[in-house]
Amino acid sequence: MIRVRDLYQDIKDYDSKEVVLKGWVRNNRNQKEFGFIDLNDGSCFETIQVVYGVALENFKEIQKFRVGSGLEIKGKVLLTPNNKQPFEIQALEINLLADSHESYPIQPKRHTKEFLRANAHLRPRTNLFSAVFRVRSLAAHAIHSFFQEQDFIYCNTPLITANDGEGAGEMFRVTTLDMDKLPRTDKGDIDFKK
Repeated sequence: MIRVRDLYQDIKDYDSKEVVLKGWVRNNRNQKEFGFIDLNDGSCFETIQVVYGVALENFKEIQKFRVGSGLEIKGKVLLTPNNKQPFEIQALEINLLADSHESYPIQPKRHTKEFLRANAHLRPRTNLFSAVFRVRSLAAHAIHSFFQEQDFIYCNTPLITANDGEGAGEMFRVTTLDMDKLPRTDKGDIDFKK
């Protein structure tokens, strides 16, 4: 199995070779005797165009694969320098690993930030957040690398704040007082007002 990023980095090494890819359908455009799947595995921002034809035994099923479905594709790498993409995969075999529901909300179109806020678990599947998470990951790695080289130690410290966010202060209190000596209410609860 190979990653999409590896193909883009060393495409000349894979020219006319058979490869196995796994990823998610970003788009599936089908015609009468052939179709195109845009496949992304999350290893880079780019997708790979997979061309499939009527010669595949499950051609009719492949035409119905929806956006978000997980696929395993065995195919041959073909360089296409005169086309929009530098190469494509000529599919020899396409297997469905995980189907997506017909109401899967991420489609090949732009989504508003409000929509993505409501569907936070789907953010990494969009181009916007994929790019943001990649930049954030590289920045965090650079910061951690710098401090490691300077012999700093990274640790997660407990955080206690006096801020009350959305009524969270009603849940519990933090105190250094002896709980047994605090005044009690009629119900036996601690009376913090006294």
